[in-house]
Amino acid sequence: MEIEQIGQEETSQKNKTLRDNANTSLNGESRGLKQLLPFLGPAFIAAVAYIDPGNYATNFSAGSAYGYKLLWVILASNLMAVLIQMMSAKLGIATGRNLPEVSRERFSKKTSIFLWIQAELVIMATDLAEFIGAALGLYLLFDIPMIAAALIAAVGSFAILELQRRGVRPLEAIITGMIFIVVIAFGIQVFFAEPEAGPIIQGLFTPKFEGVDSILLSAGMLGATVMPHAIYLHSGLTSRRIIGKNEKERKKIFKFEVIDVIIAMVIAGGINASMLIVAAALFNKEGIHVEDLEAAFNQFDSLLGPTTAILFGIGLLSAGLSSSSVGTMTGDIVMQGYINKKIPIYLRRLITMTPPLAIIIMGVNPSKALVMSQVILSFGIAFALIPLIIFTSNKKLMGSLVNRKVTTVIAWLIALLIICLNIFLLYQTLFG
Repeated sequence: MEIEQIGQEETSQKNKTLRDNANTSLNGESRGLKQLLPFLGPAFIAAVAYIDPGNYATNFSAGSAYGYKLLWVILASNLMAVLIQMMSAKLGIATGRNLPEVSRERFSKKTSIFLWIQAELVIMATDLAEFIGAALGLYLLFDIPMIAAALIAAVGSFAILELQRRGVRPLEAIITGMIFIVVIAFGIQVFFAEPEAGPIIQGLFTPKFEGVDSILLSAGMLGATVMPHAIYLHSGLTSRRIIGKNEKERKKIFKFEVIDVIIAMVIAGGINASMLIVAAALFNKEGIHVEDLEAAFNQFDSLLGPTTAILFGIGLLSAGLSSSSVGTMTGDIVMQGYINKKIPIYLRRLITMTPPLAIIIMGVNPSKALVMSQVILSFGIAFALIPLIIFTSNKKLMGSLVNRKVTTVIAWLIALLIICLNIFLLYQTLFG
């Protein structure tokens, strides 16, 4: 008990130091990078959702099947993500509350309970992708049974969650470090794959589909990129981290957070594009359609040698471990926000581990489970995005940080596009 109290005091002190540094920046006492540093971090944690193992499954499938032709889907999804994450961060800064908390205040109890249930289901689907991805990374790297790999991954995710007890900065540091491991892994793989610049540029800026399957895969890519739990999470990360005392300070905090979002999303978008580019340059060029991450690992070994295969496994493991912890944090936010209840975060982690562990024990193909989880995720986007647009467009709620009219119009168009894609996906799944 005494050790726990000391740990809480250390965390409180570290958080106080962060707030003191932020106040120095807001008062104009620091300049340049030093002024920005206290505000960097929340978007990097949210960005982990954009490079989780589900992205591996959809991006490698898209690149191997269609070459560079669906690169534009990643670019479009990432641009959508920038706007959405800015609005989520802005809601937290302006109100001091996260999206589920504001929803509970403004919607009926029944609506809040419904939103909580669907958010928990979405987070379970998220956790399925992330936990299986981490276990698969261990299995591929060390050739250990999937069940043993899953248990090791569980221990690793608990260790990352423990960092929350030590303040926001240690957690942000380890998550950022894991993102850069993925960046390095795919940077080296792109170098070895030697992709062609012309097809890459054409794929980025020439939107088109190739049949129904490419549309279904694009919907999965969208679900893997614009993640519902990242919308909930970002508002939670900014709501109480650094609190603006007045409108002027809140506008300054948001200005810094915009930079944080842009940096994090550019990195996440670059990683996703690199996945598809590598798959196109290697697998599509050889006429190999890779739908299985284990097959991708083996093909890397066969085509480029063991080094690139190991890099692939390390990136998958890092993405899985970091994103699984972030999913657990989000579950804590949505439960507290929508129904004002909390359970111990380690108990929540234990509960959310059960479905992926069951899938692994039953011997279900991990890569197929990853792709299906992304389809489920795409259905949860609207339930997070529509309330977010409504709230951030409310002048009384947001004050000077209310959306501009053009922002609101673009946001509604994005929501409409996502809903239409989801309806099409549902129709094809049931009747196609």
